[in-house]
Amino acid sequence: MTSVIPRAARARDPLPFDPAMAGWLLTCAALVLLIVVVGGFTRLTHSGLSIVEWAPVTGVVPPLTGAQWQDAFEQYRQTPEYQKVNRGMSLEAFKGIYWVEWAHRLLGRLVGLVFFLPAVYWWARGRVPRSLVPRLAGLFALGGLQGVVGWYMVASGLVDVPRVSPYRLAAHLLLAAVVFAGLVWTALDLLRPEPAPGRPVSDRMRHLANAVVVVVLMVIVSGAFVAGTRAGFAFNTFPLMGGRWIPEGLFAVRPLWTNLFENPVTVQFGHRLLALALSLLVLLLWWQLTRRWRPAATRAAASLLLGGLVLQVALGVSTLLYVVPTRLAVTHQGNAFVLLGLALLVRHRVRPAGRREGI
Repeated sequence: MTSVIPRAARARDPLPFDPAMAGWLLTCAALVLLIVVVGGFTRLTHSGLSIVEWAPVTGVVPPLTGAQWQDAFEQYRQTPEYQKVNRGMSLEAFKGIYWVEWAHRLLGRLVGLVFFLPAVYWWARGRVPRSLVPRLAGLFALGGLQGVVGWYMVASGLVDVPRVSPYRLAAHLLLAAVVFAGLVWTALDLLRPEPAPGRPVSDRMRHLANAVVVVVLMVIVSGAFVAGTRAGFAFNTFPLMGGRWIPEGLFAVRPLWTNLFENPVTVQFGHRLLALALSLLVLLLWWQLTRRWRPAATRAAASLLLGGLVLQVALGVSTLLYVVPTRLAVTHQGNAFVLLGLALLVRHRVRPAGRREGI
C-alpha cells in the first residue's frame, strides 16, 4: 500500500532518541566553548600573533630544541607586533605567549578529532541515521573552515598593523557560534525527538524565540567588534557614556557606515543597545513561557535563559567598570555562548508538533 505521507514530510521525521550520541555532540560543543574562552584569553594577552605560520599537521609539535625556539622567535621578530609593540622582548617572554597560542590551536585540532573519530565509528556500525549524515558532514566542514578563517584572521595582523582585522575576528567568532549552535541543536534533537506535549505554542512565541536566538548571535558578533576595536576602553562608566546617554563622537568617522564597525564609540554604544534589546526580548519570552499551563521543562528552560541573561549583563557591566580585566572579559565572552545554548534550548522546547526543524 502506498504511503499517504508526502516525501518531504517523511524526510523530516524526528531523529531517534539517542542519549549517547547527544552526549558526544554536547561534549564537542563544550570543547568549542572552551576554545572560545581560550581564544579570548589569547587575544587579551596579545598571544595570537606569536605563531606566524599555519601548519595544520606539523604545527602540532612545538619547538623542542633551543635552535627551534630561536628560529620561531626570529620569525616573530619580523612581525609588526614585535617591531611596534614588543621590541626588545626576551626569548623567555616570547615562549609565554607562544604556548598560549599553541594551546589554542591544539584545542582546535582536538575538537576535530573528538568529532570525527566517533562519527566514523558510529557510521561504520550503522548507528548514524541517514537523515543525520548531511548535518554531521556539514558541521565537520564548518569546523575545518573555522581553522581556515582563524588563520585568515591571524594573517591580517602579520602585515602592517600589529592587530587582527575586527572584521575577520567577527567572522571567526560568528563561525564558532554557528558550529556551537549546530552541535547543541542536533544534540537536542537526539535527546527530545518529539515536540513538548501540552497546549500548542503559538507561532508568535516561536517567532519571539527565533528573535532571541538571532539577537544573541548579533550580540556575539558585536562583542567581536568591541574586542577588535578595543571599544571596551572607550567609556568605562554605566549606564551613561562620558556623562551622556548619547556619547560624543558617535558618527565621527567617514564614510558613515564604518562607524558601526570601526569607531570604538559607536561600536560600544551599539553593543549596549543590542544588549538592551536582548534583555527586553528575553523578559517578554520568559513572561510568556512561564505561565502555569506551560510544561514544567519549558518553564525551567525559560527561567534558565533569564538567569543566563542576568549573569551576562552583570559580567558585561563589570567588565566595563573594571576596565576590561582579562578574567572578567573572558568569562563574559564564554557566557555569551552559554546564553546562546540556553536560547536554543528554549527555541527547541517550542517546536511545532508534527515536524522537526533543522538549524
